[in-house]
Amino acid sequence: MPRVSPLERVRRICLALPDASERASHGGPAFFIRDKRSFVMYMDDHHGDGRLALWCASSSDVQQMLATSRPEQFFVPPYVGHLGWIGVRLDRDLSWGEIERVIADAHRVVVARMPKARRST
Repeated sequence: MPRVSPLERVRRICLALPDASERASHGGPAFFIRDKRSFVMYMDDHHGDGRLALWCASSSDVQQMLATSRPEQFFVPPYVGHLGWIGVRLDRDLSWGEIERVIADAHRVVVARMPKARRST
């Protein structure tokens, strides 16, 4: 059986969520809700940082808790960290079940911040 790449796994998880779509943004694949608001960005060695990672929408509380309690797996990403986003290392020992939960949480966070007229029913 052929091995599925991390990007393909992330793509399958993200695109299974309501109103999700994909397009390039900031040099890599990114996932959006209703083609408007991003909730996950896939980063492979972003500006030479050596990480295979996701940048996921989150709350500041969750970001701080994960980044401080598990710094080998989570980090505060540049550019979007001040908005509460969390970096998720795909090149570390993290289960795909946990990655899927972080992605689903990112989707929920962004949907909750969207004006009601844009939320899916």
